Amino acid sequence: MSNTDRAATAQTATSDREIVITRRIDAPREMVFEAFTEVRHLSHWWGPEGFTATTQEFEFRPGGEWVFMMRGPDGTDYTEWISWTSIVAPARLTLRHGAFRGDPDTFESVLAFEPDDEATRLDMRTVFPTRESRDEAVERYHAVEAGGQTLEKLAAYVAKRVRQEAGQR
Repeated sequence: MSNTDRAATAQTATSDREIVITRRIDAPREMVFEAFTEVRHLSHWWGPEGFTATTQEFEFRPGGEWVFMMRGPDGTDYTEWISWTSIVAPARLTLRHGAFRGDPDTFESVLAFEPDDEATRLDMRTVFPTRESRDEAVERYHAVEAGGQTLEKLAAYVAKRVRQEAGQR
């Protein structure tokens, strides 16, 4: 079996457990990657509309963790945990995301940062442990809309940084 055939088989094997969100961001990929991987930036944009994120722990390295609290627009707090599993700066991140270390509903996300002229194409592929957990994330937690809103906030944040840097020249 060729590598292409194996990749196609692997993709088919997980397609009923995946959510894929793509966004073109008008900023260089190094800046987009930095905004996604440095704690000083994350609180400015992480989460869907109306949510805020407060970091409790952050260590950006393979095996490192980001522990944070998300507060929803209704004041509800949600504990969150991310462990970075692979980092290929500035091109790719792989992470595990759950409510806490050992969460049985932890899912894996692979983020690819591709240059697109002066912009960046960000592909976020999330694979859930089961089709049912993916469906629950989509139906109960509006994961597709929330993911799109989060990347929209990222795009707005880095666009503001691009304008600020252009103004400083």
